[in-house]
Amino acid sequence: MLIDRAVIEVRSGKGGDGALSFRHEKYVEYGGPDGGNGGKGGSVILFASSELNTLYNYRHGKALIAEDGGKGDKKLMTGRNGADYIGKVPVGTVIIDEESGAMLFDLDKEDEQAVVAKGGRGGKGNAMFKSSRNRAPKIAENGEPGERRRLILELKMVADVAIVGLPSAGKSTFLNLISNAGAKTADYPFTTLEPNLGVAKYSDGEGIVFADMPGLIEGAAEGKGLGLTFLRHIERCRVLVHLVSMEEGKEAYNDYLTIRKELELYGAELEKRPEIIVASKMDEEGAKERLEAFEKAIGKKAIPVSSYTREGVDEVLKQARYLLEDAPRFALKGTKKDVEEGGIKVYDGHAKEAFRISRPKEDLFILEGEELLRKVASMNLKSEEGVQRLLAYLGRMGVEEALVEKGIREGDTVKVGEYEFTYSE
Repeated sequence: MLIDRAVIEVRSGKGGDGALSFRHEKYVEYGGPDGGNGGKGGSVILFASSELNTLYNYRHGKALIAEDGGKGDKKLMTGRNGADYIGKVPVGTVIIDEESGAMLFDLDKEDEQAVVAKGGRGGKGNAMFKSSRNRAPKIAENGEPGERRRLILELKMVADVAIVGLPSAGKSTFLNLISNAGAKTADYPFTTLEPNLGVAKYSDGEGIVFADMPGLIEGAAEGKGLGLTFLRHIERCRVLVHLVSMEEGKEAYNDYLTIRKELELYGAELEKRPEIIVASKMDEEGAKERLEAFEKAIGKKAIPVSSYTREGVDEVLKQARYLLEDAPRFALKGTKKDVEEGGIKVYDGHAKEAFRISRPKEDLFILEGEELLRKVASMNLKSEEGVQRLLAYLGRMGVEEALVEKGIREGDTVKVGEYEFTYSE
């Protein structure tokens, strides 16, 4: 069974805390700070592999958890870095943020990687705060928290040409004719319950990947039948082969318009792809007359095809190859620009709005914002130096000016994370 959608939770590792330590050797007259930095938290990384063709391993919504970084130690010893969690997904997997619905990554190439949760930075030890003005700093940073979020994984098959049409139009039979796909066929609707891929080989050795798209019926773009499940697999295809049955009793013109409408309603410009119209089942009695009426109704020519005589099959393959030469690559639905670090796609949840202010009560102001709270979490606010560092940071961020604009007065309470202080001018 094809598992092409899964929801997972990812958790990157927390950075290790920096050490607060001073040298105490017997023969060192002026022992200075020697607290080392914490190690970096592990990241959660997904990479695309052609060894997989399904998201079966993620079907139960498993959590992918990276390791925390180690704490710093005395003698300037840096904590060890946390181990990354590296997960394998099929080529063609799209990664979506469940909360916002935004598409974060499209892993459409072999061995392509994406950091879906970046590990927290390790905290600085007190040796890093030594200066000419402060030769014995009694402050060390906590490690930066890791990221935690839920992601949707969707597999969108990587194929050049999509074979579309209503159930029983002959899509699987046609795929078997041009490749060794071995797709199941029968004389009843919905024989095919999942997309099938096949490679059509040309005389010069070139191969083109065709995909048989099942389950498209009227209302598919709204979730009826199997259509919505498989419409997304068409998104990567640059050419459509649209099969319309010429069987007696079929309404070829209406069948054609039904599929065209569903392609348009899906919203990924599927209807703009170059299209080859194929009149299938031409071995049926009266098919020639029905084809003439169909072509007159749509105002276009169709290629007549018979699965028994192979009539028209080579012509379809020739047209597909010709159209692919100039067919553009369409962006996937919801595509955004990826950020790269060293050639690897990275989603860094640390980089969001700096801060925001809420005022639940007249004399209470709460500072929020992911970037701000992450920074505050790295500060050791149990020491006076740590508190001074927080206030200096808030000053650089422009927080005081923003509080004044919100109407703060002497004696009001300001809360940031778990820390509270009284405002004074």
